[in-house]
Amino acid sequence: MNPSKVATILTHWEFPLRGTLMDLPRSRWIPLSVALVLFGGLSALAVHSFSGNPDYREIVPKRGDLAASILASGRVQPDNRVDIKAPIPGRVEKILVKEGDQVKKGEILLWMSSSERAAILDAARLIGPQEVEHWEKRNPATPVIAPVDGLIIQRNIEPGQAFGTADAILVLSDRFVIEAPVDETDVSRIQENQAATTTLDAFPDHPLESKVLRVAHESKTVNNVTTYMMEIELKEVPAFVRVGMTANVSFQIAAKKDALLIPSEALKATENEIYVLVGNPGSGKPEKRIIQIGLTDGTTTEVIAGLKENEVVYIPVVEPLGKTPKAKPRSILSL
Repeated sequence: MNPSKVATILTHWEFPLRGTLMDLPRSRWIPLSVALVLFGGLSALAVHSFSGNPDYREIVPKRGDLAASILASGRVQPDNRVDIKAPIPGRVEKILVKEGDQVKKGEILLWMSSSERAAILDAARLIGPQEVEHWEKRNPATPVIAPVDGLIIQRNIEPGQAFGTADAILVLSDRFVIEAPVDETDVSRIQENQAATTTLDAFPDHPLESKVLRVAHESKTVNNVTTYMMEIELKEVPAFVRVGMTANVSFQIAAKKDALLIPSEALKATENEIYVLVGNPGSGKPEKRIIQIGLTDGTTTEVIAGLKENEVVYIPVVEPLGKTPKAKPRSILSL
């Protein structure tokens, strides 16, 4: 509210109130006086609210390196999951591998007996060791071999346990990949064999060099968000990596060295231009300066033109919600 308007309002009510106060009983004077004091305080607050100046903090552009990335979250999965099943039902006699073992194609993983052999051996044990040895030589155990090179990720059976042809007694993975969905708006900026960095939630201090292995051709839509699945290959797979771990992947799409950088919060924009507030020695107030920007990572932005390293840039200070701005009290008597 304009101070002159406040004064006019008070003047307008001053003379009628004089006569009214004289006619009122003294017991009614105190409540009316309190009302006038409250009105004066609110008027002073309104005057202050429209006369305050915004606060700013100063920053100076600095040179540095900047990289723009696309982030995605996914999980560690086997690229090719191989369920190892026996060709005939039977019983495990001896297992030669455990979870986490690397195996080669053609390597023997376990020895098994068919259901018939298992029944014969059980009957021979009732007769004696020599009978068992006789039948073991006459009807030897059957080996189960690895079909491909890979890592044993599941061992679902123990020696002496029976199984059927539908049971996966071991599960093998040829290699681990990260499966991570990427928004359709970012797919055009990611290519196969592009470098990436993967960090596992379980081991955040161990970033892993990676590259894009495949980009899906078919999309998936969840909650009206369309994404494409990316498969990311780890260049080296540490022993601590496990299937199902949550992985965060950073795809670097651009990088600049020795760029002039400012915080992105300093940028202001209209329909046709981007500008910042810089110091004006003449007026002592910040003034608008149109600039050209380049690369950004969301937090920091490169300035291509319109700003120098030694210039001070002003960023308005926004008061947190619920916090009252600092104000100098002004009396209604000073209006």
